[in-house]
Formats: sequence, C-alpha cells, structure tokens
Amino acid sequence: MESGSGGDASGRPLVLVCDDTESIRRLLRINLELAGFDVEETVDGRECMSRLIAVDLPTPDVILLDAQMDVYDGWWAIAAIRAHHRLNSVPVAMVTASVQVHDRLQANEAGIDEFIAKPFDPDELVETVSRLAAEGRAPEAEH
Repeated sequence: MESGSGGDASGRPLVLVCDDTESIRRLLRINLELAGFDVEETVDGRECMSRLIAVDLPTPDVILLDAQMDVYDGWWAIAAIRAHHRLNSVPVAMVTASVQVHDRLQANEAGIDEFIAKPFDPDELVETVSRLAAEGRAPEAEH
C-alpha cells in the first residue's frame, strides 16, 4: 500500500497530527503548512484511527502521534496503525516529551519510524516530516 498523495488536488503531502494539546497541534500545523504540507488534526488515538480508516478520505503521507493522551494514547494508536493492512506502511513519528532511552526503545519496538522530542525545533520537524513523506516507511521497518 502506498501512502497518500496529498489532501486535495494540490498534490501537497498530507500530514495527520494527533495530539490532545491544542497549542501543540497549532504549532505543528503552522510549521508544516509554511513548509508546504496539508495538515489534518485529531485529538486522541480513537479519533485518529476513525479518520485513518475512513475509506472516502486520502491516506496521509505521514502521521505525527503524541505518546501521552487521555483517550487512547499514541501507543494504542501505533499498535492499531501497524495492525491495519491499509495503514501499516504509512510512516509515523512520535512527538513527545518522553525522551528517555526506554521511551525510544519502546517507540522503535512499536513501529515508530522517527522520534521527535518536545519542545521541537521547527527546522528539525520540517526536515524529519519532509524525509518521511519523500521516502515513506523503510521496508525493513515494516512488521
């Protein structure tokens, strides 16, 4: 399965942001839109999966997940994404304040492709998302 090709006829790469903090979603959106991405937002893992499995909507090119959310967190969402036949090849970056070694190991084991620490550097964010959108998910990373 290939990733999406943009949220509309613009052909711009589509990024789905899943974070329960409005200010973080806003910062991610602003930085990514300024860099030429289309951005959609969800507030928890359940809403993220509902959006992702909607067959009438394009599959995002990249998904950004917060690890800690009140309702169905990012760990639940990545497990559901990697288990879904239509979504398991979409690159996912975890955007989180949990940056300990064990958090990174857990993210790697769960199928997270990149780890972006909060607070994030806007240039690093755009560089990481651009690379993921261009390259997709590495075949050896797929489960």
